[in-house]
Amino acid sequence: MDRTDAIALLTRYYAAFNAGDWQGMLGCLSDDVAHDINQGETQHGKETFARFLAHMERCYHEQLGGIVLMASEDGTRGAAEFVVHGAYLVTDEGLPEADGQTYHLPAGAFFAFANGKIERVTVYYNLADWCAQVGA
Repeated sequence: MDRTDAIALLTRYYAAFNAGDWQGMLGCLSDDVAHDINQGETQHGKETFARFLAHMERCYHEQLGGIVLMASEDGTRGAAEFVVHGAYLVTDEGLPEADGQTYHLPAGAFFAFANGKIERVTVYYNLADWCAQVGA
């Protein structure tokens, strides 16, 4: 995989996210994907990632805007910068109460690629900013 292939893979991944196409997102991932959750643990495997997506769909409605994609020349690493435009639908455990609050949150993600798939996803955003926006 080269830089162009990595950017194409990330483009498909984020297009699937914005379309709510969870199967399309999962199709971009390796079976043993590592998912580093912001302020949380590292989860492993495509099935675990699918459960994460189901949880997110229950608690949040999000669209990503202003997506900028980057990849190394050798296509082994990538990054994305974007703004999350969201609504907080159902209270997520350990977080403030949900009441449909909206938020606009700058975020970023880092990726590792192997065999034409995403093998690591690491997402970062400012949790304190998000909490302030939803009224914590």
